[in-house]
Amino acid sequence: MELILASASPRRQELLRQIGLSFTVIPSRLAENTAECNPMKKVKALALAKATEVAERTGRGLVLGADTMVVIGDKILGKPSSSDEAAAMLRTLSGRVHRVCTGIALVDAATGRSRAATECTLVKFRSLSEREIEAYVASGEPLDKAGAYGIQGHAAVFVSGIKGCYSNVVGLPLSRLWQMLQDFSETGLPS
Repeated sequence: MELILASASPRRQELLRQIGLSFTVIPSRLAENTAECNPMKKVKALALAKATEVAERTGRGLVLGADTMVVIGDKILGKPSSSDEAAAMLRTLSGRVHRVCTGIALVDAATGRSRAATECTLVKFRSLSEREIEAYVASGEPLDKAGAYGIQGHAAVFVSGIKGCYSNVVGLPLSRLWQMLQDFSETGLPS
């Protein structure tokens, strides 16, 4: 069965290639909004909605949807809309522990069968200088990433520790995904 990634994220594509999966990219057209306030429920609901939208539109394959957000305290940090917002997010994360939560969902377009889950990882940032924040924001790297940073990029030097799944912080919890794919193994995906 064809695996379809309902995301244009180059990081998610790289992670899928890393574990040897073949896939097609068909980004979801879903507007990313939901009334859900609980971050873990919100990312799971958005992932399922994205996968479902692509499954219904294409009518084929096993569709993988994902959504990631950074949570510090009770505040959700999505993708920054400007350099100023990115810098503010990094100041908020500096010297603190936050959670990276990713919802993932699989939807079989032929049968409508679905499975969804949420993975959270704790990430600790060391204290950042204003100069570091300004230089990182000027690089442009944080502008398309939840929480305004990419652990797989230059921001790796900001992270003093993690507890949980590293690939989740990049954007796709591979161990959890692999386990979910096993539930669909009769469809010809890896077992």
